[in-house]
Amino acid sequence: MTKSRTRNRSHSAPFRGKQKNSSNDAWLWGHHAVTAALENPNRTLKKLVMTRNAAARIEEHNLQYEDLPPDAIDRLLPPGAVHQGIAALFEPLAPLAIEDIIAGSVQRVVVLDQISDPHNLGAIFRSASAFGFSAIILQTRNTPTITGIVAKSAAGAIETVRECRVVNVSRALQQLGDAGFHTVGLSGDGDTPIVTAVENANWLAIVLGAEGTGLRHGVANACAELAHIPIAAEMESLNVSNAAAIAFYEAARTRP
Repeated sequence: MTKSRTRNRSHSAPFRGKQKNSSNDAWLWGHHAVTAALENPNRTLKKLVMTRNAAARIEEHNLQYEDLPPDAIDRLLPPGAVHQGIAALFEPLAPLAIEDIIAGSVQRVVVLDQISDPHNLGAIFRSASAFGFSAIILQTRNTPTITGIVAKSAAGAIETVRECRVVNVSRALQQLGDAGFHTVGLSGDGDTPIVTAVENANWLAIVLGAEGTGLRHGVANACAELAHIPIAAEMESLNVSNAAAIAFYEAARTRP
């Protein structure tokens, strides 16, 4: 979105749209998540609410919004949402199809096997964006939708890392492999250190399993290689979002 530098005060007029959202609409909240979505040309804004203090921080967008106090914004969002005085209702982004990934210019992909914690999911989006992964493949079931909780944890990364939903993760990995991607599953049982597994891979998919249980057997078997992150013997494992960040960093550091 092109930013306007005008100081026209008309943007503070009350919002006249519907007050209730459909089940497919997505409330986002927090400064980073909302401003990143506002700058995404693929987003359709339905409603924007802000406190006056929050509006002063993003005045250059010159958008129409409803001026609300913090407690009124609280009532629009899930309990405990840290909104920083800003929330917006958007139509959801259209997800990619795996065929779009294979046919397009995506070279770095994350594949998640039943990650269930929305905070972990958001953190993985954030790390993926930081280290050059431009799509995340998720299962249609047993994985959270991209809600405001995910968006807040992602700090804007859901706007730059595209979401792709598949029914069968193992089949998706086979499709990626057939298209030339090196598919690396992260597992404590992997024989190869992660730095070796991702080194010099032009087309790469890193696969991460669910919190606690890790990769399912069929998904692990569908990977071309299983790799581990060397950690101290006293620690059994890493949080999946921390492990993801390390794997993405090593992939970016050794990229041809």
